[in-house]
Amino acid sequence: MDESDDGYSSFSDLGEDELEFGAESLQCERCWEISPPSPSAILISSPDLSRSPSPVDLTETEPNKSRSPSPSFLLSEGNPDAVLFPVNKRLEAELTLPKQPHIVHYLNPHAGAPTGHQLPENKHYEEDLYHGHPAGPHSNPWYPFTSEIDWNVAHWAKTRGSGSTALTELLSIPGLCEKLGLSYKSANELNAIIDKNIPCTRPPFQVEEIIVQGEAFEVYFRDINSCVKALYSEPRFSKYMKYAPEKHFTSSSLETRMYHDMYTGEWWWSRQEILDRECPGATIIPVIISTDKTLVTTFHGKSAYPIYLTIGNIPKEIRRKPSCRAYILIGYLPTSKLEHIKNKSSRRRTLANLFHAAMSHIVSPLEASGLDGINLAGGDGVERRCHPLFAAYCADYPEQVLVACCKTGTCPECEILHDLMGNDTTLYPIRNLLKILLALNKFDDEGPIEFNNSCKEAGIKNIYHPFWQDLPYSNVYLSIAPDILHQLYQGVLKHMKDWIIEVFGAAEIDARCRRLPPNHHVHLFMKGISSLSRITGQEHNGISRFLLSIIIDIPLPQRLAAPRLIQSVCALIDVLYLAQYTVQTDKTLALFQSALEQFHANKQIFVDLGVRKDFHLPKLHFLNHYAEKCKFIGTYDNTNTEYTERLHIDLAKDAYRATNHKDEYPQMTLWLERKEKVMRHVSYLNWVHDGKPNIVPINWIPPALSYQRTLHMSKHPTVRAVDLPTADRKYSVPFFKAALARFIAQLHNPALSGPLLEAAAIELDTDFNFKIGVFHLIKYTHTDPVTLVCETVDSVHIQPATKDRHNRPVPGRFDTALIRVHDDTDEPAKAFRVGQVRMVFSLPLSTMSSFCKDIPFAKWPKHLAYIEWFSPFNKPGENHSLHKITRSVLPEGGNLASVVDLTHIVRSVSLTPCFGKVADRTWTSSNVMDKCKTFFVNPYPDQHDHLLYIL
Repeated sequence: MDESDDGYSSFSDLGEDELEFGAESLQCERCWEISPPSPSAILISSPDLSRSPSPVDLTETEPNKSRSPSPSFLLSEGNPDAVLFPVNKRLEAELTLPKQPHIVHYLNPHAGAPTGHQLPENKHYEEDLYHGHPAGPHSNPWYPFTSEIDWNVAHWAKTRGSGSTALTELLSIPGLCEKLGLSYKSANELNAIIDKNIPCTRPPFQVEEIIVQGEAFEVYFRDINSCVKALYSEPRFSKYMKYAPEKHFTSSSLETRMYHDMYTGEWWWSRQEILDRECPGATIIPVIISTDKTLVTTFHGKSAYPIYLTIGNIPKEIRRKPSCRAYILIGYLPTSKLEHIKNKSSRRRTLANLFHAAMSHIVSPLEASGLDGINLAGGDGVERRCHPLFAAYCADYPEQVLVACCKTGTCPECEILHDLMGNDTTLYPIRNLLKILLALNKFDDEGPIEFNNSCKEAGIKNIYHPFWQDLPYSNVYLSIAPDILHQLYQGVLKHMKDWIIEVFGAAEIDARCRRLPPNHHVHLFMKGISSLSRITGQEHNGISRFLLSIIIDIPLPQRLAAPRLIQSVCALIDVLYLAQYTVQTDKTLALFQSALEQFHANKQIFVDLGVRKDFHLPKLHFLNHYAEKCKFIGTYDNTNTEYTERLHIDLAKDAYRATNHKDEYPQMTLWLERKEKVMRHVSYLNWVHDGKPNIVPINWIPPALSYQRTLHMSKHPTVRAVDLPTADRKYSVPFFKAALARFIAQLHNPALSGPLLEAAAIELDTDFNFKIGVFHLIKYTHTDPVTLVCETVDSVHIQPATKDRHNRPVPGRFDTALIRVHDDTDEPAKAFRVGQVRMVFSLPLSTMSSFCKDIPFAKWPKHLAYIEWFSPFNKPGENHSLHKITRSVLPEGGNLASVVDLTHIVRSVSLTPCFGKVADRTWTSSNVMDKCKTFFVNPYPDQHDHLLYIL
């Protein structure tokens, strides 16, 4: 690390990309924007100094240095996020999310039990897969490749490499293959090795022609039962698989039910009871299907219509990871727009019949296997009688109504009239499946005229033989799954964002977005949000985190009362975040329902403002079904289409790019089959090189119920030696010596506080001529229990102003964090306080030994932080439930500050400035923390942070 003479490095531990972004953000801050209505209208919130604590008060609220809580202590003793949402009902509901649930197993112990057949003890599924195959036991561990480099090049070529032509040109370089010892000299030779010598557990694609209104269409698909078998038999999943339903409760009193994975819902339990009455000992395989049309080209409008399949026996924590490959592409539906049919109603009817005819070809094998069962051996070698049953269909609203055979603008699940949709939370009867099936059967029995009349009376379109008509033990109207991505982010939140922009004006909303301080969980829209086009779900996720806090203090036009609008926005954002809980209980679902009712009680304000005429929005209405859906099939992340949207890249877009764009589907399917073989061979080689370990089933506890994160600091400081004058100049820590003296005094005597602590700090004989090591980043990591990948889940940046590689200025960044100040209380508002982290440092060992000579080495603090405090938490806002805090300042001037042990910093906190009636245009994202004195504490961090609410 290059350091200047004053011991300070001109570059931080931030990557070059982050420095570039910081410089570009500074350029955006200087861009022109619309001026506010009038200079006199600008209102800058002034700090409430009357409530600022004195230095004595601060020392009384400093953490007890004798107890440095570890992350596990914080999870068990306190609730760091509860102060961010102070409503008692939410806190009470979240306290029902314990680490370990009380489990009630299915009453019949034979449910999901083995049939008695299994592989021999000395044999494994991997060996059985390769038995009798040229890739079986062989002296060469990399067979069918000659060496490790031979295999690695092939692996790269089929998973990361360029097209076949480019690979052949690369391998044709004279001497390259000989130098590397490759067993192939062209892409065709490599493909031949893969096709001949590597087995695959996933079935090949086949093509069928279907005739709809005299026109032939090709459908590329796989045998669905073989796809189910491939997932069910995957050795990597075997120790996590669930074979029987369970009921989870928060305690042994069985009062509060818990829901997370599909096996904890009522669907599996009720189907198991039905099967046990007819043929006991069944193992249900819940089949989850997802479809979503996607563009595979940027300009030419070429699209693909992939169908994905997964099974509910695999925990959702595995299913949602693309790297685990728990989804299988089972086919491509025809994408013809039938433009030759000029009549629009006829075209729509034909497209619907085409969809169901193609889907019927794919799912029809489930009729026999679901009814009679099939014997399947799992990845552990144990055989069970399995019944694959259609359980859930994941799709956006247009495909939901297509699947349900109902009209656009109606609910795909219930019988509500369009004019009543979106009015309130009333639940209407589910569509009568028996009546619909009787109507569908009349086409063959009584002719098309009676068929059309019966379908109209049943409330569906006259679709001939929908694909779900003959599927056993299934009800498609109960299988339409909630979708966080399309229904919430791209639906309800999108509408709310547009309404708010129309109410308050794009200029003011954009001005406030541009002035939000940076935070790990907040995406900065430096050009505003009103001009964004084709907004992604991830961008809507970022907008949802600050949308409420930026509008609290804007007056409404027409002198209308603001509380109704604030309450409606607050309620809808609560609905959004409560829906994303990876674990739900009866209490959290009641809280979800209460928030939804609050929105409906206040939504009339948008009609009064002229933004809306009505709320007949199908996606808004479908929220009424969310609570029952969770109880039926588990939490909503079981069926979120966000996971399959990610698969479009690998299984549709990349596959199309690998073709010559002419008659692409045969090429795409062959490319996918080869890639799947290579990925399956990776698993086999890992198993071989890990010593052929046996698969041992475990008692799988979902990571959502045992979530932990760890404080992680770099091994070496960003700047190794900084003297105190330089630290004050770079990091603005004017009271560093006094704060450190108080920390050292309390470290020796934790009972000291108030004037006694001040006196002890003054009497402390301390030489402050040492240099300190400074860190620019605090990270909190979480290790995924399935993939064992360590990922950053939160961070706090402490970055002084610097310059990037182009010599452009990069503004400083000093994040705010939630800090534990009391260990003797479980009341969150008293246990925690917000502070701005101005510097994170470590003292030299020689200095620590002089300061802590009477303290055991194990209790020496490793990292310290200089904190500038905000006021303690008081009563939250009545309408928005957000806390308002101000800078804590000293009577003689300057911000109240102290030094704390780094382990007391729990997580980052996002603050939104109190802009007043009009945002001050002199504020920017980089200076707002210094210019503004009053802030709202943003209660909407990352949607997974609620997992810290553990008793």
